[in-house]
Amino acid sequence: MTIINAHFVKEMMATTANMYRLGWDERNGGNISYLLTEAEVAQYLTLTTVVRTLPLAFDATALAGRYFIVTGSGKYFKNVAFEPEKSLGVIRIATDGAAVEVLWGFVDGGVPTSELPSHLMSHIKRLEVDPNNRIVMHCHATHLLAMTYTHDLAERALTRTLWQMCTECIVVFPDGVGVIEWLVPGTTVIGEQTSAKMQKSRLVVWPHHGIYGCGKDMDEVFGLIETAEKAAQVYTYVQAQGGVKQTITDAQLQALADAFKVTPVAGYLKGV
Repeated sequence: MTIINAHFVKEMMATTANMYRLGWDERNGGNISYLLTEAEVAQYLTLTTVVRTLPLAFDATALAGRYFIVTGSGKYFKNVAFEPEKSLGVIRIATDGAAVEVLWGFVDGGVPTSELPSHLMSHIKRLEVDPNNRIVMHCHATHLLAMTYTHDLAERALTRTLWQMCTECIVVFPDGVGVIEWLVPGTTVIGEQTSAKMQKSRLVVWPHHGIYGCGKDMDEVFGLIETAEKAAQVYTYVQAQGGVKQTITDAQLQALADAFKVTPVAGYLKGV
């Protein structure tokens, strides 16, 4: 069996193509990591064959022995479907947590995304909250990015606005949106701040940069970001049309939460 036919490779190819098509991942912007089981990988690769070993800049012992397929540094999402062996790689976290072992992909000297520390740190935190978490996805969703220049960046304020823009939003992300300060990407510091927010929210905004999302499968995470991005797009149109004249009330938001059996972030709804 060839690994190109593996479901996880096909999912990465399809999702990156969609993200590029939507304008969320211009050039080499954006990255995805997908936690795999040993059984999934063993169907296609000899687990004792390590192509290369690359150092990690932080202690990933909590993920020792875990497998991931990740996008590569400097790789264009528009090319993943045509050159998956160059754009993607299957890695294993070394037993000492200090390195990653490349088992497949990243040919011609390629390496994992520069945001790998942020991804792995977010996997660690989300697995503590949800043992079924498998995906971490980062992109530059256009309207969410634009909102970070014009909207209050307090988490409560940003979450409430997004909830009010589309009826489905409070149902899709009742845990709200986390926000970190602006930081240089590709560092352990931005990874630490992002993963800390991931303990409570599955969406984390990087101001003037993009957004991180996580969840149990590719559809869930793509749909999570897609829904928040649609709300941000509606907000953009509303502002262009002169601003809000009526909206979904807090009582109506609570009624939605009750109907769909979700629990909004405590204190985010007024007088309910």
